[in-house]
Amino acid sequence: MTAEVEAAVADAFHAEWGRVVATLVRLTGDWDLAEECAQDAFATALERWSRDGIPRRPGAWLTTVARNRAVDRARRAKLGAAKALEVAGMTQGEPGATGEPGGSGTPFEEEDVPDDRLRLMFTCCHPALSFEAQVALTLRTLAGMTTAEIARAFLVPEATMAQRLVRAKRKIRHAGIPFAVPPAHQLVERTAAVLAVLYLLFNEGYAASSGADLVRRGLTAEAIRLGRVLCALMPDEPEALGLLALMLFHDARSAARVDGSGDLVVLAEQDRSLFDAVAIEEGHQRLGAALRLGRPGPFQLQAAIAACHVEAEDETDWAEIAALYDRLFAMAPSAVIALNRAVAVSMSEGPEAGLAMIELIPSDGLPEYHLLPAARGDMLRRLGRRSEAAEAYRAAHDLAGTDAERRYLERRRREVSA
Repeated sequence: MTAEVEAAVADAFHAEWGRVVATLVRLTGDWDLAEECAQDAFATALERWSRDGIPRRPGAWLTTVARNRAVDRARRAKLGAAKALEVAGMTQGEPGATGEPGGSGTPFEEEDVPDDRLRLMFTCCHPALSFEAQVALTLRTLAGMTTAEIARAFLVPEATMAQRLVRAKRKIRHAGIPFAVPPAHQLVERTAAVLAVLYLLFNEGYAASSGADLVRRGLTAEAIRLGRVLCALMPDEPEALGLLALMLFHDARSAARVDGSGDLVVLAEQDRSLFDAVAIEEGHQRLGAALRLGRPGPFQLQAAIAACHVEAEDETDWAEIAALYDRLFAMAPSAVIALNRAVAVSMSEGPEAGLAMIELIPSDGLPEYHLLPAARGDMLRRLGRRSEAAEAYRAAHDLAGTDAERRYLERRRREVSA
């Protein structure tokens, strides 16, 4: 197996996993079967692409192979002749339906893909499930995030998250929850969970929880694409507009966040000429539309904070950012927001003030969140308390999930230890 094939399969997984699973869930109604057949398709790709070459359209190839596998599994398991025939009928007469590379057609129309993924989001975010289960199941199915990655996003043990996912799938199956976008009057009760999914999906792409790369561009692009679809579906929902603006502002800085060696570049040192002006302009338009609706919310406030960062030229207005964090914490208090507010205060009022606020965060509030000791290390460094800063950086290094973050934190630790 060549490195090229391995890279192609890895890229296809990040880009196509959710599309493949969404299609199979729609066809079979069986979550576990859909995921297993998708996994089989990617395993088959490793073997076939080495032998026959990488197909022109990997997503179409993978979907066809996975769908054929679902037909076989349905027949062998005797899940019902009607269901097997229904799934099989959808593969007959389609160009490229054999799953072999080189077919001139695709097993589905391109415009169908967003519908399937949006249906999957709203299916997962059914109010019959707990909020945490809604978000976790969507991230697992739509983004292909591992149980460990989702547990890290929720700051819970992996075993706890695994149990939530199993229960959620079982409830969807037993309750017969339909794979469909609900009617307009039912959208509101699912909006919060759908927005949380997009937010965490983007975050995993923007600052990966593990691996060699800090940024997973496929996930950030997909979160933004789905955000645009959602805003088109719900044009008068200000928090959807606010979230899209937030993602656009953050994504605009992507090219400046790592250097040519893949090392992390902090905001203060980023080359602003690399910022995406088109994304920033769209972000302002989306945030402006949200604010005109007159219903402020947490995502709109976060977008306003992100706008302050991308707009700053000579000096960041940290006092304004700290004031926005005060409003955000009052509206949606959490340990992460408390930490971000402390950082903003440390920049506007001095590291002593920020450090005092960090000490107020409960010790169990962010148990394995590496940015807490990292922020503490930065404040201690600015105060000249070098040995304490080194210890904080070491703790952050041990908790960080990506190679880029670990290299940055180790570099900081060496600087204060010199």
